[in-house]
Amino acid sequence: MRGLTFDELFAMLLAVQLSPDDLSRLREWIAGIADPAECIALIEQAAAGRPCPHCRCARKHRCGQASGLQRFRCLGCGHSHNALTGTPLARLRKKELWLPYLQCVLESRTVRDAAQVVGVHRTTSFRWRHRFVPGAMRDRPATLSAIVEADETYRLESQKGARNLTRPPRKRGGVAKRRGISREHDCLLIARDRSGRTLDFHTGRGQVTVGQLHECLKPVLQDDALLITDGAIVYQHFAEQAGITHEAVNVKAGDRARGAIHIQNVNSWHSRFKSWLVRFRGVASRYLIHYSGWQRVLDDRRLTKPAHLLCAAVQLG
Repeated sequence: MRGLTFDELFAMLLAVQLSPDDLSRLREWIAGIADPAECIALIEQAAAGRPCPHCRCARKHRCGQASGLQRFRCLGCGHSHNALTGTPLARLRKKELWLPYLQCVLESRTVRDAAQVVGVHRTTSFRWRHRFVPGAMRDRPATLSAIVEADETYRLESQKGARNLTRPPRKRGGVAKRRGISREHDCLLIARDRSGRTLDFHTGRGQVTVGQLHECLKPVLQDDALLITDGAIVYQHFAEQAGITHEAVNVKAGDRARGAIHIQNVNSWHSRFKSWLVRFRGVASRYLIHYSGWQRVLDDRRLTKPAHLLCAAVQLG
């Protein structure tokens, strides 16, 4: 019996009514078809024309290959490098599995689930998550313009995965010892303009300060931007010192919106982020900015394919 051609197989698939489970299995199977040459070609293409990562000299010559990648020797400093030198992906192996793994990132799979789908150990899956995600999340807007909403959200500090705790362990996450916002909480500051461009900042423990607002918001707000926040006094002091037009919405008093003056967009982002984060069953404080950046990349809908994530991590290295 002769084998089916691809056209015949494709025609048969079109004639079959596939269930959601069948479609999921088909996507996983297609994602598992890995070609090392495809990944390497994308890496080389994304890094084309990059200067030396050691001295930024543009003069270099070919100097053999290693791990499938072309190596170059800089004529300025004499150091050798390849397309991944200086990026979060440097020295990672199994390049033939990177694109299937990045598909798992786009699907927001857990560490163990992604490891099972791709066929790697869970520690490898964890290591890749915290290399690929920080690499892709650096694709972020440089500035925010027009109407900009800013607000912070707080999460209880977590030392998940730490070998040496600095406090007694909590059972199943536990609760804070003090009421309200304290040094037991991590502060995640989100700024978002009405065009959907979003920036995230992990400012540390406790309530955000005027100095932190100057460090985070001042460089990214255009001079003609209108900053809208809640009624926290730190935003008023920051706006006065920075010379930025500011409007406050007293949410605690029930003043949720005055026409276009509201912070509903940024609060909606907070809600989506918290709902999305539940699947990971707790996030360590040191990785919180990685997860907010991951959600920001997914929410932005610009990097929608594994190749997009890979090129972003390489181009911005």
